[in-house]
Amino acid sequence: MKCVICKHGDTQLSTTTLTLERGGAVVAFKEVPAHVCTNCGEAYVDESVSAKLLGVAEQSIRNGVEIDVRKYAPV
Repeated sequence: MKCVICKHGDTQLSTTTLTLERGGAVVAFKEVPAHVCTNCGEAYVDESVSAKLLGVAEQSIRNGVEIDVRKYAPV
C-alpha cells in the first residue's frame, strides 16, 4: 500500500516498536508486526494487533504499572 503520510513510499511487512502512554503510565511493545513505509518509516498496525496491544496495556495500567517494556507475543 502507498504511505498516507509521505505519499512516496510503499509499505512492506516488518516490525516496529510501539509506545502507548496514558496518565503518566508508559507501555512499550517491541517487535510488533506492522506494514512499514520504505521511505519515511511510518508504521501501520493491523486492527487485530492494535486491539491486543490496547488490551495488554490497559491491564498493565490497572495493575499499577508505570513503565512496562515487553516483546510482542501473538497469542
